[in-house]
Amino acid sequence: HWRMSRGPSGTCVARGLFYQQSAAMSTLLINQPKYAWLKELGLSEDNDGVYNGNWGGKGEVITSYCPANNEPIARVRQATMAEYEETVQKSRDAWKVWADIPAPKRGEIVRQIGDALRKKIKVLGSLVSLEMGKIYVEGVGEVQEYVDVCDYAVGLSRMIGGPVLPSERPGHALIEMWNPVGLVGIITAFNFPVAVYGWNNAIALICGNVCLWKGAPTTPLTSVAVTKIVAQVLEQNNLPGAICSMTCGGADIGTAMSKDERVDLVSFTGSTHVGKMVAMMVQERFGRNLLELGGNNAIIVFEDADLNLVVPSAVFASVGTAGQRCTTTRRLMLHGSIHDVVVERVAKAYKQVRIGDPWDPSTMYGPLHTKQAVDQYLAAIEQAKQQGGTVVCGGKVMDRPGNYVEPTIITGLAHDAPIVHTETFVPILYVLKFQTEEEAFAWNNEVKQGLSSSIFTKDMGRVFRWLGPKGSDCGIVNVNIPTSGAEIGGAFGGEKHTGGGRESGSDSWKQYMRRSTWCVNKINALCQITPHWNISVCSTSLWQTLYHSLNTAM
Repeated sequence: HWRMSRGPSGTCVARGLFYQQSAAMSTLLINQPKYAWLKELGLSEDNDGVYNGNWGGKGEVITSYCPANNEPIARVRQATMAEYEETVQKSRDAWKVWADIPAPKRGEIVRQIGDALRKKIKVLGSLVSLEMGKIYVEGVGEVQEYVDVCDYAVGLSRMIGGPVLPSERPGHALIEMWNPVGLVGIITAFNFPVAVYGWNNAIALICGNVCLWKGAPTTPLTSVAVTKIVAQVLEQNNLPGAICSMTCGGADIGTAMSKDERVDLVSFTGSTHVGKMVAMMVQERFGRNLLELGGNNAIIVFEDADLNLVVPSAVFASVGTAGQRCTTTRRLMLHGSIHDVVVERVAKAYKQVRIGDPWDPSTMYGPLHTKQAVDQYLAAIEQAKQQGGTVVCGGKVMDRPGNYVEPTIITGLAHDAPIVHTETFVPILYVLKFQTEEEAFAWNNEVKQGLSSSIFTKDMGRVFRWLGPKGSDCGIVNVNIPTSGAEIGGAFGGEKHTGGGRESGSDSWKQYMRRSTWCVNKINALCQITPHWNISVCSTSLWQTLYHSLNTAM
């Protein structure tokens, strides 16, 4: 990082660091021929981390590292608080332009954003893989989600509407109208550095909002690259770039957004711990928030399940993205009659998972995102052992460059063991043994999070009990498919400590808008004098008489 101090003349100097960075420049991955494709995204050794129609960044300089080898990729200059203030003001000014554009024409801009992303999908997916650590096909798939949401939003831009309701007052019309909230602040996490922004951005835009994005501090290059693609579309259409602003930064920027009354909606994706703090800051100013927080997701396997479906589903959901999805399966609940055989088969499958460089097409499992995550992995395994668990597969840090750990299976823990009720964002699967349906459903619901859940069974009665009011209490309730993954057509999110937010499909667009109930006097629209009386205590004839008198007097 730049360490600034005052020189004798009062000017800022960087003590020695300039020379260190110049000497280290050749070691950056972006300067190696193997990674020359990074420059196709407009990236360089040093990148501006602020965009509000103009690029800038006068704050702390951070280096982005590749989790697969812990080598530096490139640097980003974060936003200062002064730049944050400037960006918010420019965003609000841009909203005055954007809100006047008809929704279908806003949809056309979003369509162009989707097309621009399509042209860069492979190279941008490669960056996600390089900077976040997920395998290449998942990186490309994440960009595809943004593209798909753009397509969804284009259609939605011609469909947003409210009902015309029957009024109990003669000659009146009751109309439900939706308008944009204004400025949407989007704070995203490292594990989906493209898709989560896309879910919010595309829908918020067609609703008539402008966006201010703060991505994760550990994936700043992805934030910059995506913003460059979006900014080019806006600029080509002679629109203010501040419609889609970005400020790279840490907790200072996130806190400012949460406390800022000019930010009409804060959409936060991350841990429950931080999400709670964001929610309290936003609520303190009576603001709006949309929270997508943690998940402690379970797969429940009954004695009649098709194990040929169960085994690959459990493996995919527990080791995919190296256990760093909010929908990752963390608890595998097995009926006692099939417990041992399923554990044996899943453990065998774990040992066949191809581990390697995430940008190698044959790799199925990459590194953890940071060294801190490796420490959390080791700590969780130690706690599980202390609480009675047995490691049947994995459990070690791998002896190779990067943040690689073995995908791990632990059996023998009680369903309510503290570590089982803790969401550790690493590839550890806790296997629990149950005997009855009531027991399994209760265990699924007893954790504080309520994101995703799955059962495997052929009993249709059980399926409908699982889907019903006494079944799963999660926002995503699956049958004979794993917990991970979601479709953009259905609203994504969860209950309880997952935050209650919903993004992408269904009627999630309503969270980006404010609802007004209009009542229009069709008899005489010029006369808006209405007594502030409760209509329920006044007869229709009385109202007709009052209006007749008022109209006669006028």
